[in-house]
Amino acid sequence: MNPHQTDFYIEGQEKNILIKYDPQAIAEYYRYRPWLVFWRGIKIIWFFGIFFFHLQWDKWTKQVEKNKLRRATELRQLLTKLGPTFIKVGQALSTRPDLIRKDFLNELIKLQDQLPPFDNRTAFTIIESELGYGVREAYREISDNPIAAASLGQVYRAVLHSGEEVAVKVQRPNLRPILALDLYLMRCMAAWLAPWLPLNLGHDLTLIVDEFGIKLFEEIDYLNEARNAEKFATNFQGDLDVKVPLIYWRYTSQRVLTLEWIDGIKLTDLATIEAAGLDADQLIKIGVTSGLRQLLEFGFFHADPHPGNLFATPDGKMAFIDFGMMDQLEEETKETLASAVVQLINRDYQALARDFVQLGFLTPNTDINPIIPALEQVLGNAMGESVVNFNFKTITDEFSELMYDYPFRVPAKFALIIRSLITQEGLALSLNPNFKIVEVSYPYVSRRLLTGESPQLRKRLLEVLIKDGKFQWERLENMIAIARADDAFDLLPTAQLGLQYLLSDEGKYLRRQLLLALTEDERLHTEEVQRLWGLVKDELKPQKIFDFAFSNFREISLERVAAIIPTAISSS
Repeated sequence: MNPHQTDFYIEGQEKNILIKYDPQAIAEYYRYRPWLVFWRGIKIIWFFGIFFFHLQWDKWTKQVEKNKLRRATELRQLLTKLGPTFIKVGQALSTRPDLIRKDFLNELIKLQDQLPPFDNRTAFTIIESELGYGVREAYREISDNPIAAASLGQVYRAVLHSGEEVAVKVQRPNLRPILALDLYLMRCMAAWLAPWLPLNLGHDLTLIVDEFGIKLFEEIDYLNEARNAEKFATNFQGDLDVKVPLIYWRYTSQRVLTLEWIDGIKLTDLATIEAAGLDADQLIKIGVTSGLRQLLEFGFFHADPHPGNLFATPDGKMAFIDFGMMDQLEEETKETLASAVVQLINRDYQALARDFVQLGFLTPNTDINPIIPALEQVLGNAMGESVVNFNFKTITDEFSELMYDYPFRVPAKFALIIRSLITQEGLALSLNPNFKIVEVSYPYVSRRLLTGESPQLRKRLLEVLIKDGKFQWERLENMIAIARADDAFDLLPTAQLGLQYLLSDEGKYLRRQLLLALTEDERLHTEEVQRLWGLVKDELKPQKIFDFAFSNFREISLERVAAIIPTAISSS
């Protein structure tokens, strides 16, 4: 960006100088405009200074408890006055009960959908300038006032001339220069604070600001949001439980988005959900399963699933809206995430530590041996005596303490994933306080690995099932038992896939490991065959087991196989 370029503003209208977030370009721009930085910085410091003084005054006068609700309201109003960047920060914090005390949390939640709108004349002017024709030319009807106002825009209810009912999302004016200046100040503050913070917190602080900036600039590009919505809809095509609104491209631009109107119930409105006859637990299951599919199957996930962006439809579907903040995971990351969950199931903390290295939570040169006992202590306690006692917030609470003692760091991308998971669990718990997210997630992950369609995913399964050169029967039994908890899981196709894999060249290593397990010390163990039979006896006929052994274990005497399998089956 040329320092002598015109300002971000042209006759009161925003000029799209910077479409994508570029910290170097922003820094170069404001280097020649220090007065803008100075006055904005003074305003931010003044507002927060007054707020923190009030907090300290409450401590001095011993009125903390009396004034706590007043201070929570003051914080929400402060963030609202400072504008969209700080509102987005407040929204992010509203999903972190592990960081924010409850009274503040209840107020910050209001930032999700209880914000002041901007005036209609400005909104309609933006519509006309973006679409190139009048509001009444585009829409047969449009609400006189916005029906919802958010941090970056507001929504009107309208009807197209062709009769479709739509939502019209209009962006707040002059958004890019406001965001750019605030992000520049945040980045400067992050760079200044980094040396004073523990390494694991300060190491990537500017990168976290940059990730936030990238997502904010993507979120204010409504053309990008429309593309995200269509990609999301394509991923869930055929899923009868998920609803994604249609995009009307003719009435969509960078700052105006027209999409299908969806009648829905907020997921936090439990009374209305019950009155509509909807099953809260089923809604939770849809939300958790769709979230896992986004992370582990598609790699394209909704990074901002707060209650203002998710609705229950009258027919029991989960409707997703607002696709501005999305992120994409690499294939290897998806596979490693699935592997890490299974390592957690099996309490294999050494393998889990290796997965943390691959995911970027630990550097490649980290000595993981001292970390393994700490992982076992923290995650073992959080897991409880059984997997159903798992609670994601408990894990994050315990893990945050671990990060102070060991060289863990949170990769910028995973800050979004963690936020997404905590938000989804928070929604689930608001619908059913006794719900355990693991009751849905573990079966899905086990099923995902057992039916892995890619060589990489099958390799992950082998890493789980074979440890120190030995086949781990207990793990296979555990995974199948957990997968069976999912009503959608059918063992027969999975067994067929497994047999096909065993017969292939790719399955040579697994065949050898199974042979070693079955014929350890040159003996064909009746109990091992019983175990193998026990895994599939409900779905497969004895003849299929015999055919499988006959076709694949030619290294063993066929007479021995024929003699022992009926015995194993009859006694199982």
